[in-house]
Parts: sequence; structure tokens; C-alpha cells
Amino acid sequence: MAGKHTLERLIQWSMRGPWADRFDEILADHVLPACDETGLGMEDIVSTIGEDLFMSTVWACAFEDFLTCEFGDGENAIDDYLKRRGWKETASVRTYMAALRSSTMSLYEVSDIVPGTSFHARDLIRGGEPVLISERSATRSLKPWDRIAARVVQVGSKMQVGGGVLVFEHGTAEDILEAWDAFEKLGKDQRRRFAKDALGEDVDDEAIADLSPTEMARTSGSLFTTFWLVDLIDRIREPSIPDWRNSEGDELVLCEVRYPLAAGTTSNDIRTVLHAHAEFCTADMITWNWITGEKPAAAGAGEQPGRSLNFETWRDDGALVLGDVKLEDKAVVLSTNSRQRSDRGDALLSRILGSRVGEPSIKTETVEQIMASRDAGEPQAVDISEEEQFAIIHGQMDRHYRSVLDEPVAVLGGLTPRAAVKTDDGRVKVVEWLKMMENMTAKSGDDNSAMASYDFGWLWRELGLGELRR
Repeated sequence: MAGKHTLERLIQWSMRGPWADRFDEILADHVLPACDETGLGMEDIVSTIGEDLFMSTVWACAFEDFLTCEFGDGENAIDDYLKRRGWKETASVRTYMAALRSSTMSLYEVSDIVPGTSFHARDLIRGGEPVLISERSATRSLKPWDRIAARVVQVGSKMQVGGGVLVFEHGTAEDILEAWDAFEKLGKDQRRRFAKDALGEDVDDEAIADLSPTEMARTSGSLFTTFWLVDLIDRIREPSIPDWRNSEGDELVLCEVRYPLAAGTTSNDIRTVLHAHAEFCTADMITWNWITGEKPAAAGAGEQPGRSLNFETWRDDGALVLGDVKLEDKAVVLSTNSRQRSDRGDALLSRILGSRVGEPSIKTETVEQIMASRDAGEPQAVDISEEEQFAIIHGQMDRHYRSVLDEPVAVLGGLTPRAAVKTDDGRVKVVEWLKMMENMTAKSGDDNSAMASYDFGWLWRELGLGELRR
């Protein structure tokens, strides 16, 4: 990605004389549709998303779009600048400017990220094989299978991206692809009507009707900005809370059921009862894991990839931990991660403990409440090394995903991943499912480097899809 300083003289040249007015027109094309959609003025949009983000994304995309435009009798800002001031630039900068002059904005899927060095980009609109992009700064923030709008240009023997890059939410990228696909399927008369409705009466609707996908992308750079801006503003206005669920599909709610010990009940009485039931395995001197050997319900396999995040614990022997039971001085405390499990655990403990305990009190905490209280105090440091933390989390993720391979998945038509890969259509769905899981895990791992560093490669190989992980 070329830094803004690379085009510093060109930017200064473009901000004066007739070029300044022409750039303002292009910037308006990129922002005003989002103003209409959101009900915000341009200044309001800048303040909503922040000036720094606006300049590095919207302004940068609009400026690069401006650099590709021809005005009047074919006048172009880069042509004019190179003719009058090109002698001030190095050969590599002149080559980069010439590449931008003929560039096209498109939607790409990111893979094979090498931080600080490169990544591969596959054009989702025009097709073709992924290309190697030499890049430093963007690779530090991009995640596997991110979808970005950018201009890919060739400078010498290397492919680069321009300075304007928009990272899309998966759903918004799908909306763009669906809109593009729908346009390509229109007949010429329908394209003409669409051009007049969408772009105004002054547009050459006959020319629009004959555009190829590349030519259409070249004339539609502002559409990417509009989609991105509207989605971003919607998410700023109404922040979405991750849909955390356990492997049985229950909404994540931390529940604590506290049973006071009845008069005359001792700690040994409670231990004797818990040891007598196979559902409870000793974790330490005062804690038992409430486990099940049954497979989770199908919803646990990822019914809504990209919207749901899985939260679960397994024992080393593969048993799913439904909750923990802790023995305190004057109470027995059951902890679970959902209301459903809390109800089941309460019924079980009330039955087996009987008169040894009194009526329980129940305390719950939702994800919203947990997030609201995050700043209330610093979490206690875990007294294990980072290497041990990584090993524990990666081990849990290994066990979870190995189990998921043999469970029905809603987005795969209720088939297990192993069954779905046996057909061509199923393989396509499984690839998209794997990409979604990998991307969401990387993004949710921004505050958890152990999750972000998890290698999904073995899942692809296990399903015979290793060659498609690109």
C-alpha cells in the first residue's frame, strides 16, 4: 500500500485550480449517497466515523477514483501533473501513478497473509486465480478471508494495492456480490433503465448497457464506498454484541446457583453424594466438573457462522463440561454458562442433595452486563505462562472442532462436514463455512492472541480441502 506521502505532490497539485472542483464532485459521489441513506450531512459522517478514519478510507478511495477519471476532452489529473511536474518524481513513483491512472476498484478475498510482507488477493467480481500482493502495513491488520475493496496495480514486477482500502463485513460483501450478479443478469433494456434510475438522466445509458464487468467496476468505485459507509455508520449507531452460545446452541449467560448447607450438613456429606454420581468428576479438592458424554445438539456445530461465537469447555478425556460445582464453607455453588444448563443442574442437584441443602439463590450475568462492567476493575492475572495459555486454548479448540466434524451443521443443510464434502456443491459450502469460522476466530482474537494464532489448516486437510485454502 502506497503511503499518502508517495502522492504528496500530486495531492497538492489536485487541490488547486479546476482540479479541486473536479475532486470535490468525485468526493460528493462517494459520500452523498450515504448521507441520503443515513440522514447525516457530510460533516456529520466525518464526526461519526472520525476524521482520521474518514481520510484514510473514504477520502483516499475518492481521490484514487478521481485520478482515474477523464474530464472534458479527456483531461486527467495524473496526465496533467506528469506533463507539468513529473520531472520532480522518481521513476518508481511515476510508474505507480501511471498504474493508478488505469486502475479499477474491485472486491477481493484475502488469504495467505505473511505479516509485514505479503498476502494473496482473489478478485470476487472478475474471477481468476489469487495474486500475490507485496504489502507491509495492511498485512498487520488484515485477517484470513477478509473481504476488501481496493485497487490492485502492478509496479515493475510486483503487485501492490493502492492507498484506499475498505475492509467489509462478510454480509455487506455478499450484498455487493449479489447486486453485481443481478446487474450482470439484466438485459440491455433493463440495464438502461437501471442506469437512468441509479445514475441520473445525464448518464450514457447505452454505454452502461454494454459495459463488461471490468468496465462496470471501473465506473462504480463510489458504490463500494457507499456500501461500506452505510454499514459502518449502522454498526456505530447500533453496536452489535457477539452472539455467544455454547455447544448446545444456548445463549451465553453466566449463572450461579448457590445452595446454603442445611443445619448439620458437613462438607464430607456433600463430597460423598457427588462422588456417588458419575455426572460429577473431581477437578480439585473442592471442585467437581458436571459432565456429559452425549454429543451436543446440532445447533452447537455453528448454526450461524459469522454471527455466533462458540464458548465451551472440555475435559482432557473429551467429556463436555456442562458446569462446575464448588464446595464453600457454608454453601454448594453451581456455575454454568446458560440458563438452560442452570435449570438442568439445579434440578439434578436439588434431587441428589435433597434436605442436605436449603433453597438456592440464583444469580445471572448476560454478555451485555459483562461488557458493561469490563472497566469496573482489572482482571486478575493468570499465574501461568503465555505458552501454557496458548496450549490450553489450542487444545480446547482442537477438541471442539474435531467433534464438530461429525456433527450436523445447519448451514451445510444439516449434514456433517465429513458428509458434505462428498459432493461438489457440499464442498463449496464447506469451504465457505471454514473460511467464515477462520475469519471470525481471527477477528474475535484481537484481544486474545491465543485464538488469533490458532491454525485451522488441519481442518482443511482432514476434510480433503487443503488445496482450496487459498
